[in-house]
Amino acid sequence: MKLIPYWLDTAEASGDYRRTPVPEDVDVAIIGAGFTGLSAALEFAKQGASVAVFERHTVGWGASGRNGGMATTGLAIGFSTAVKRYGEARAVEYFREYNDAIETIEKTVHDHAIDCDFQRFGKLSLAFHESHNDGFRKSQELLAKLVDHHVEVIPKSEIHSEIGTDFYKGAMMDPLGAGLHVGKFSHGLAGAAVGTGAVVCEDAGVTELKRINGTVHDVHTTRGITRAKQVLVATSGYTGNITPWMQRRVIPVGSFIICTEPLAEDVVNRILPNRRMASDSKMLTYYFRITPDNRLLFGGRARFALSSPDSDVKSAEILRKAMLDLFPYLSNAKVDYIWGGLVDLSMDQMVHAGEHDGLFYSLNYSGHGVQMAAHMGKRMAHYMGGDKSANVWADLKNPPVPGHFGPPWFLPFIGAAAKVIDRVK
Repeated sequence: MKLIPYWLDTAEASGDYRRTPVPEDVDVAIIGAGFTGLSAALEFAKQGASVAVFERHTVGWGASGRNGGMATTGLAIGFSTAVKRYGEARAVEYFREYNDAIETIEKTVHDHAIDCDFQRFGKLSLAFHESHNDGFRKSQELLAKLVDHHVEVIPKSEIHSEIGTDFYKGAMMDPLGAGLHVGKFSHGLAGAAVGTGAVVCEDAGVTELKRINGTVHDVHTTRGITRAKQVLVATSGYTGNITPWMQRRVIPVGSFIICTEPLAEDVVNRILPNRRMASDSKMLTYYFRITPDNRLLFGGRARFALSSPDSDVKSAEILRKAMLDLFPYLSNAKVDYIWGGLVDLSMDQMVHAGEHDGLFYSLNYSGHGVQMAAHMGKRMAHYMGGDKSANVWADLKNPPVPGHFGPPWFLPFIGAAAKVIDRVK
């Protein structure tokens, strides 16, 4: 059993960027070599800008290589909630941005011939309580009426056409959801960005940002200093104390995953016959899918804790039990991989992107970062170039987490509340 992400272990690196020289000056410096940073670097390079990406570890090491490999439609808060909170017009705009985000991945994969197993399998949302079907039907009605977007609500009596378990009370299926091998996509993005003229520096953690004037900063890294005309912070759930204003607005929550050995075709066809990307409606969400080589990847917020080797192992035990609650016929399936990573939640569970004190940022993907991070990297390249229409999230209020100035002491309280909600809602 390996304590590393399956995606990173089964992807070929696009290059070794650990000794790439740190440039003296660039038009744009980007902190973080995940989907946001690499997508932005590729777009800036295509525009002819000089751009350098600084990564403390290696390409895709953070959230971009530690997720479920799902690029799915819809906001973290749900469409009907978005309508209530923001009104119909804004909710529609936000929803369509997620659809556009999946198309951004699809186009990037096509344009740069990135072999990452991208396919539109569809997204299956599963009702944990019978009452959650009411929300599915409401969303179905609103999406058809306001967005001309059509999903299918599946009653419990027909659920075996989609999933081999009796655990759930119904489902909603969106055909536009996609899956991909995120390790291969990360390295495909890095290779495309470098091939277009960007510089990627691994083992180059940013230790200080010294503002010179306006948006110009000296970016101090463990391997040298770069002066940048603009800086983009793309650190997701790993946002730290070099950007304290942003750190206060990111709730880093551990999300944990196990991945089985390759399974027989008949077993895979029983679990998810249509190979959908699947997640349920609990607060402590389970999400799962079939990998390109027929493993079951099964993840969730098993514990409201940060990721560490010890925490990952404890979470894996919880997840394996949950997997067997859903699919008891997997009792003899060996678990080959376990890992964890950090999801960057916000107080309102919305994306936040813009500029603060001369620093640009795109953060708070709230568990939907595969598509939105890749999309927002491209969007931010245009936004930072002066196209303010490129960032639909710019005018959202971005409140700090009360009392959050460092390690997230409040996570156990959030977890306890979520367990209560899942029991009674």
